[in-house]
Amino acid sequence: MPSQEMRHAMIEAPLGDDVFGDDPTTNRLLEVAARRMGKAAATFVPSGTMGNLIGVAVNAQRGQEMIADADSHIFNSEAAGAAAVCGVQIRQVSTKGGVMRPDQIVAAVRPRDDPHHPISAAVTFEDTHNRHGGIVWPLEALRDASRAAHEQGLRVHLDGARIFNAAVALGVEASEIAAYADTVTFCLSKGLACPIGSIFCGSEADIESATRWRKRLGGGMRQVGVLAAAGLIALDHMVDRLAEDHANARTLAEGLAEIRGVSCDLSRVQTNLVYFDVENMPAAAFDDECVKRGLLGGATGAHTIRFVTHYGITSEDVQSALQICDGVLSA
Repeated sequence: MPSQEMRHAMIEAPLGDDVFGDDPTTNRLLEVAARRMGKAAATFVPSGTMGNLIGVAVNAQRGQEMIADADSHIFNSEAAGAAAVCGVQIRQVSTKGGVMRPDQIVAAVRPRDDPHHPISAAVTFEDTHNRHGGIVWPLEALRDASRAAHEQGLRVHLDGARIFNAAVALGVEASEIAAYADTVTFCLSKGLACPIGSIFCGSEADIESATRWRKRLGGGMRQVGVLAAAGLIALDHMVDRLAEDHANARTLAEGLAEIRGVSCDLSRVQTNLVYFDVENMPAAAFDDECVKRGLLGGATGAHTIRFVTHYGITSEDVQSALQICDGVLSA
């Protein structure tokens, strides 16, 4: 939930019409966001899914192909938007931990002289990687993958929904991560605790194209400053505190690993996501019982649960969650 400071800022924000580019609060947010990503320009979009869809549209053309991790959000959780809306095919690459190797990128590129194949236009990376447990790309691995992509003539889009979690975990600025991508999307509405919104960043030409695509997709909104005001507070005050979420996630994971009937790979708990398996009951049933006791998570597989730590979750809440999980599995 947004902080009280965010709520106050949203009420007091100077407003204009962002469709015409004259909302002062939104314009200020876009300046700050572009600078934080080390990019020339930015645009506000309602969701990370729209941001990623625009990332497909800006970096690849109809009938072309974008390379992505087989477990990526852009392939699994965005309603086939790349294909349905942009006419771009996603070429899946299975990775270890969500980190794509340079040789995998090279192997996935289609031969350009064979008309049977679509043209490989771009590659997308996800950092942190959701389905792989919130893991963080090592900077060297991201650099090498980006270099390999560019050497193959590919554009690079970064699904940086949780890029600030990655930056805090690595102890670097987010711009050091975004430097290895041509375009990047990040969410204001996840760990940064804003009620709505994501930012798409890139070159001036990329943002000109992105703004047209945003309009085409119905994402052109009016007094966006109401939302952008919360984004400015988030970028000023919510980034460093992500370390608290990471610490809470580690404590939660270590506690879960000690509960009988729970399996949790601690090596994957690097940021604020905790995936674990319950051995003796279906995940959906476990989740239902937790909800009855006031603990919200989510079943992501037959026996897999995902918990997320975020703003508003305290160390005391973590201990309560562990007691609830233990009680459900002991019942």
